[in-house]
Amino acid sequence: MKLKSLVILLVIIVSSCSNSVEYSEQFINETTGSYLFNQDEVIKVYYENNKLYLNWKGGVVEPVATGENEFFVADMYKKLHFVKHPETQKPYLSIISEDDESKITYDYLKAPKGYKTPSTHLKEGNYEKALAGYLEIKEQDSTSQYIREWDFNSMGYKHMRKREYDKAIRVLRLNAELHPNSANVYDSLGEAYLLNGDSLKAYDNYKKALEFNSTNRRAKDYVDSYAKKLSE
Repeated sequence: MKLKSLVILLVIIVSSCSNSVEYSEQFINETTGSYLFNQDEVIKVYYENNKLYLNWKGGVVEPVATGENEFFVADMYKKLHFVKHPETQKPYLSIISEDDESKITYDYLKAPKGYKTPSTHLKEGNYEKALAGYLEIKEQDSTSQYIREWDFNSMGYKHMRKREYDKAIRVLRLNAELHPNSANVYDSLGEAYLLNGDSLKAYDNYKKALEFNSTNRRAKDYVDSYAKKLSE
């Protein structure tokens, strides 16, 4: 174990036995909020009874405060502090380097008040805002784990199994916007429309699926059957 890691552990032990840090009202107001941990996750910073807490990855974390503007997060095994970028004046959560504590990095940008991640918008049924967020992620990284076709497809089928066809269609339409060249996306969307009683849109999407995969037997059978009905 590195010497600095041992020092961090000693600091934690000493700090846990000492009096808690007294945060100023100004400091609390300036640092409370959400910080962008990655493309679709945030670290929420808040205070209760003059104690600092984080809400991260769906759980509440109580860091060990080693000063008003320095704390250790065991779940991350990192020391953090709040900083402002000297040029933009934007606030960040910054990781304190074990090797050089004087080095300042700008790791987690503070999000605007009321900011919601794309996945939060999706859960709340704000599909347009969710799509806008996911498209922004795609623009930054087209291979991001947060826009995987399979995940949205699975979500769509989960709604279908619950007979929540409107929700399934909205999710699968979002998936089609993100993956417009996927036969599987249109095949799933066609099925959702069919289950929802919209045979025309089912036809349109199965036909689209065939454009990308002409061997899709289910799509071909439906398109042929529907076209035959139209010609009768």
